[in-house]
Amino acid sequence: MNQPRVNLSPPVSDEVRKTTCYMCACRCGINVHLKSGRVSYIEGNRDHPINKGVLCAKGASGIMQVTAPSRLQTPLRRVGPRGSGAFEPISWDEALETAVSWLEPLRATAPERLAFFTGRDQSQSFTGWWAQAFGTPNYAAHGGFCSVNMAAAGIYTLGGAFWEFGAPDWDRNKLFVLFGVAEDHDSNPIKIGIGKMKDRGARVIGVNPIRSGYNAVADDWIGITPGTDGLLILALIHCLLEAGKVDLDYLARFTNAAYLVNSTDGPEKGLFLRNAEAQPFVIDRRTGQPASWDAKGVQPDLGAVWQGHRTVFQHMAERYLSPDYAPEAVAGRCGVSALRIRQLAAELAAVAFDQAIEIDQPWVDFRGDAHAKMVGRPVSFHAMRGISAHSNGFQTARALHLLQIVLGAVETPGSWRMKPPYPKPVEAHPAPHWQAVPGKALSGPHLGYVRGPDQLAIKPDGTAARIDKGFTWENPFSAHGLMHMVIPNAHAGDPYKIDTLFLYMANMAWNSSMNSAQVMEMLTEKGDDGEYVIPRIIYSDAYASEMVAYADLILPDTTYLERHDCISMLDRPVSEPEAAGDAIRWPVVQPDRDVRGFQSVLLDLGARLGLPGMVGEDGAPKYRDYADYIVTHQRRPGIGPLMGFRGDGTVEGRGDPNPDQMQRYIENGGFYQAHVPDGAGFFKPWNMAYQDWAVEVGLFDSPQPYVFNIWSEPMRRFQLAAEGHGPYQPPDALRARLKQAMDPLPLWYAPFGDEGAEGYPVHALTQRPMAMYHSWGSQNAWLRQIHGKNALFVPTKIWQAEGFAEGDYARVTSPHAQIVVPVAHMAALNADTVWTWNAIGKRKGAWALDDGAPEATEGFLLNHLISELLPPKGDGMRWSNSDPVTGQAAWFDLRVRIEKVGRRQQSEPAFPPVTRVVPKGGKRA
Repeated sequence: MNQPRVNLSPPVSDEVRKTTCYMCACRCGINVHLKSGRVSYIEGNRDHPINKGVLCAKGASGIMQVTAPSRLQTPLRRVGPRGSGAFEPISWDEALETAVSWLEPLRATAPERLAFFTGRDQSQSFTGWWAQAFGTPNYAAHGGFCSVNMAAAGIYTLGGAFWEFGAPDWDRNKLFVLFGVAEDHDSNPIKIGIGKMKDRGARVIGVNPIRSGYNAVADDWIGITPGTDGLLILALIHCLLEAGKVDLDYLARFTNAAYLVNSTDGPEKGLFLRNAEAQPFVIDRRTGQPASWDAKGVQPDLGAVWQGHRTVFQHMAERYLSPDYAPEAVAGRCGVSALRIRQLAAELAAVAFDQAIEIDQPWVDFRGDAHAKMVGRPVSFHAMRGISAHSNGFQTARALHLLQIVLGAVETPGSWRMKPPYPKPVEAHPAPHWQAVPGKALSGPHLGYVRGPDQLAIKPDGTAARIDKGFTWENPFSAHGLMHMVIPNAHAGDPYKIDTLFLYMANMAWNSSMNSAQVMEMLTEKGDDGEYVIPRIIYSDAYASEMVAYADLILPDTTYLERHDCISMLDRPVSEPEAAGDAIRWPVVQPDRDVRGFQSVLLDLGARLGLPGMVGEDGAPKYRDYADYIVTHQRRPGIGPLMGFRGDGTVEGRGDPNPDQMQRYIENGGFYQAHVPDGAGFFKPWNMAYQDWAVEVGLFDSPQPYVFNIWSEPMRRFQLAAEGHGPYQPPDALRARLKQAMDPLPLWYAPFGDEGAEGYPVHALTQRPMAMYHSWGSQNAWLRQIHGKNALFVPTKIWQAEGFAEGDYARVTSPHAQIVVPVAHMAALNADTVWTWNAIGKRKGAWALDDGAPEATEGFLLNHLISELLPPKGDGMRWSNSDPVTGQAAWFDLRVRIEKVGRRQQSEPAFPPVTRVVPKGGKRA
């Protein structure tokens, strides 16, 4: 009998093109399979250093992004009221001429009246450069709404940060502790790393109110009360100091623990004693005499007292050995028993010191001292929004870095290590530039790291120079700006009015704002003159998000598979601790719509506006498009956006532009790696082999060794000002807050959301699921099958107390607003916490979803419950609901009460649908 022959493995493609994923911040390498020129399949690139072939549901679903019905088709001009979604198509020439007609007068007269803010665009070095050339001080990306507390605390303390700028030594690590980490970020590398650890029998501990994702596969879970992580961490430090389980040699050599703190009353109190060269000094144990902190052979004395002045270490020990930080004193507040806190401290100490690692690798430090071995503490940590998105998040992140430091568990074998271009001392970063001059570029980049009150962005009359009030007394270290305050401040005219709001990939009318319902009203409100309070809004996105409906002019972007992108060492590179790395995206398919890559559009706009750096001496455009910019632009001589294949194609790091560079990247799988030499991979801030290599490849222009900052002098300078010292003085209403928040040693204070929380006993949080990262994930046809709707997860105690049953809805009320949402029972949850997945809920009419789609009916946001302002204090000030150090949005401070309302069919509030920008059944690729 003849059996039919079935091809069980038909070819999925006739061509494979390698590029970089954009479905989360991992930026994994992907193989995009094409069949007849169309994307047919996406898999991981096994040669890529980040994911090594692993690809998650998000990455594989990228195919549905390039075919999404919600893709914008052409430039659009608003023809109906703002918020209606009524537009007419226009040509690109008309769109760009309109934008120029709005922007050109502003640049000539008042460039600060342009506010340019971007979302998760991953090209912030470029967009910041454009805004700097325009001359507006009002630029930032989404970090202030996301995790600036992590970034700033890391830079000011370690010279590097969690997020994607560091990683555990997965091959040697024996204990990994995660604080506040959901599963959306850096997911493939962490999954691979946890897999390696479990294969070796190493332990993973999750500290998080919610047991999902990484915490669900952890060997142990600590369901902490939200906002108390810093208190738990300082209790662990208390236990380690109490037991003498502290790496004293590490503290003396590689931190400022041995620096002497001035104890004399006056304007220098709390600053470091300095020598004649204005350098901090230490007391050398060998001589008992002062010596430069970086002198050859010096052995800093942690216990020294000199002329009555004590070391940082003594101040630190005095603070954290206080009974206030004993586990018994903090257990009730943290929701973690004193016994469990002591057990965790003992486990950290046992692994760090009893299971220490030694590598037979000689190295020489910055003092010229030779070391025969590299000694490692195989304990590592990772943290994310769970500790960052609180009003005490900056100090909590600093506390966690201090815990790493006292264990000697940064940049050592088995511990957490930084990824190039980090480590980098805070002094190597610019201070923010903000002085707007009509017709001129800013004198430097907008964002940076202030070292004292003299670097704040404050005008001579005492008002904020930036629309978001970044780098002011209200939030001095706002290194990523305050994106969540741009629209509220512009609407209030505080500190001034703006003319044009220019947003890219920032869904500010929905899930990228707190107080979303009122933000939508702010975008549509008109003044007494009948004109919109925010006169003009330009928006660029690839998809018909909720924000599109509130714009006046739409510049449609491509999808990530249809354009060039640069994942640069100047920005957020794809490095690993063993190598500096960068990557590209390139158009593996061509758009079938009248859309253009936003970065190329910015260059076009810049040329039309005559912005410096974007036109030649003859006024002609300097760059054809973004791809040309990536290859030919130089930020400084020999340093461009990409580090690989420079000069004649063989030069790494520093070198002339190479016109074939883009093609070389494409041939190499879309990425480049410059490997750290043998012997330079650990102790990088102090290892001269690493420092010399970093100069060679252009990360530094000269070696930059430094010590970690346990005691933060920049913070102490702000405290001194609050105490009345110095020529720069804060408003009286901010003095008490600055004295507390700017403490030079890490501390804990209650989240601001606790104020006025009487009657709101429940903490409410959001997390992004592993299957979604950008808000566009919940319009992805494949990912919607995983998360088509969300519920409010309720712990057993509240579930039983309220008498909830499956299918019930609850009314959730905050001091600001209320919502009605479906609930679900979850046992593995802090007993006083409810939570939901973020950004699942959609507005009807947006994203080309049917009005009856579950995302638009049952789906919801907690954002409506969160105000961008703290309750009024009767002093006339608008207090931002943010961390007082960085301005990080404190959306995890949310407190609510919850009550059963029975069965419903739809969540509330239910907003009227917006007009579909992309017609139903519209064009598909």
